[in-house]
Amino acid sequence: MTPAAPRAGTPEELRRYDLLLAGFDLLDQAIAVFDATPKLVTWNKAMLRLLDFPESLVRVGTPFEEFVRFNVQRGEYSGGTRNPTEVERLVAERMAAVRAFQPHNAERTRPNGQVLSIRGVPIPNLGFVTVWTDITEQRRYEQLIESQNAELETRVRGRTAELEAAKTRLDNVAGQLTRSEQRLRRILDTIPAMVAYVDAGQRYRFANRGYADWFGLDQQRIAGRSILEVVGPDAYAQVQPHLEQAYGGEQVSYEYSRTNAAGQLLHARSAVVPEASEAGGVQGFFVLSIDITEQKASQAVLIQAQKMEAVGQLTGGLAHDFNNLLTIITGNLAALKDKLPAHQGFEDYLDPALSAARRGTELIRRLLTFSRQQPLAPCPVEVGALVHDMTPLLARSLTERITMQLDLPTEKLYALVDPHQLENALLNLAINARDAMPDGGHLGIGVARSHVSASLALLVEVPAGDYVQFDVSDSGGGIAPEILSRVFEPFFTTKSFGTGSGLGLSMVYGFIRQSGGNIRILSTPGKGTNVRFILPMTDARPAPPAPVAEAPPVTANGNRLVLLVEDEPEVRKVIRLQLTELGHPVLEAANGLEARAMLEAVDDIAILVSDTVMPGLGGRELAAFARQLRPALPILLITGYATGPAPAATPDVPTLRKPFDRAALAAALAAFNPPADPESPCP
Repeated sequence: MTPAAPRAGTPEELRRYDLLLAGFDLLDQAIAVFDATPKLVTWNKAMLRLLDFPESLVRVGTPFEEFVRFNVQRGEYSGGTRNPTEVERLVAERMAAVRAFQPHNAERTRPNGQVLSIRGVPIPNLGFVTVWTDITEQRRYEQLIESQNAELETRVRGRTAELEAAKTRLDNVAGQLTRSEQRLRRILDTIPAMVAYVDAGQRYRFANRGYADWFGLDQQRIAGRSILEVVGPDAYAQVQPHLEQAYGGEQVSYEYSRTNAAGQLLHARSAVVPEASEAGGVQGFFVLSIDITEQKASQAVLIQAQKMEAVGQLTGGLAHDFNNLLTIITGNLAALKDKLPAHQGFEDYLDPALSAARRGTELIRRLLTFSRQQPLAPCPVEVGALVHDMTPLLARSLTERITMQLDLPTEKLYALVDPHQLENALLNLAINARDAMPDGGHLGIGVARSHVSASLALLVEVPAGDYVQFDVSDSGGGIAPEILSRVFEPFFTTKSFGTGSGLGLSMVYGFIRQSGGNIRILSTPGKGTNVRFILPMTDARPAPPAPVAEAPPVTANGNRLVLLVEDEPEVRKVIRLQLTELGHPVLEAANGLEARAMLEAVDDIAILVSDTVMPGLGGRELAAFARQLRPALPILLITGYATGPAPAATPDVPTLRKPFDRAALAAALAAFNPPADPESPCP
């Protein structure tokens, strides 16, 4: 350290002074003393080393302002070199702060990355002392620790198998962080994932609570067990090839399944991350697993629904063509039978053909029921009473070796459903159960209230709300898992040839889905089958209206001119023949555009009979036009498709389904003057 003035004093004082200066020069900290001017009075060698001042600048009497200007010009305070005006401004700011000197502690990062701690202490009425300490390494270690902590938190949030690796590295860096370890264990036990660590010998060293619970084991007792012991032989056979792959140092992902103690099949998706050993090879594995059982179930439901929807659309499209064909067949056969003389043996050929055509009509009706295109007449139905009233019919359908038990609610539950279709569905299910118990057994039918939550509604594909639940259970042989997903498909049956059409369950499926409900089947081979379906719940049926007076007899529709609109020539020919046999003169149109022109030109048209689906102008659009042109004109629509809701312009237009015979056509035409309101199908 350089003195500020010539030395004076006793030899002992001078010796102590020299020792003091030598000691200051040995310090790692830089020290400088400035007088009140302020000018440099004294300093140690560390000042030149830490601050990189040239020796020519560091001398007794150097004004503090020169040090400030030197630092500003080399960009010591903020940025690089500046123009002279900027330099003088910064120098003036620094000197103003020095003249109003206050004790201070500060840090400054130099352009070369060096971090200095600066402490200023005033010497009353004489000047001040400044001490600089190099804290670069200290700050670097602090940043290193902060970075490691941030990395650890990121791994925890990521819920991955790297969490355990990060935890291990953290323990190696800071083995005393017990509280941090406890916190990490709580997080691991809370996250919705299964985390475990397995050593190279395939024995568990750690498993979080979710992992242990999924296998039905105690978390504290899973450590030390082998993978084979924990997952079981069936699941181990599935995961072993992936573990062998992980032994090569490769991260692997896979799915596997296992059956729990309750007999439920569970599915999981796992990722295995190998931990490399310092000596080479793998010393263990981090395992992250997620339960995907619900996801698998949702995927299966979606695939089944898509398949059934595709089959339903195909069925609905084919039904139109088949109904047109059956219209031609039944119409011509009926006409031929009427024209041939009786008792000549022709009935032996015609009656079986007509009977087969009618069976074809019934088959199409069943297919439309499956495809959810069959017209329904839903109304509030007290389901407990309906099931109870069906008991004699169900009992007659069963064998004497089958016992039946009803579990009906004490309260009255009303479902919005077509009662006749519901009876058919229950009868179909009871007959299926009977066939599954050839040696006898037990049939149970239960009815209960059920609520579908918002989360469950997404899975079962119905709106959230209240439903009536039906359970039809049997103690038969059950259904094999590989065919369980196909039981609702049309024409699929497990019965022997000739004993089942394969349409029973498909009709039940279509009816329930069309009614706004859903159905599922649970079956265990050797233990029986449970069919559960739900239907929308509704309020009780309102009181019936007062009876109306009987209307006077209606007049016949004969001799009234009919405009027949049909794009299929052979179908048009059959219907024209039926109309003429009923006494109607007939005008024909091949499409809606021709018919519209005829309606505008011919005032004598008394009845419009039109196909529903035609190119150009459809039947419903034609009916709407006819209503605007002639509001009182009777209109009858015919269709080979399922009937749907009428448009707003024609809400009261009746529809007759193909194929139909002459009697059905006559009844439809006679219904334009109904004697009274039709009887409701609801009980």
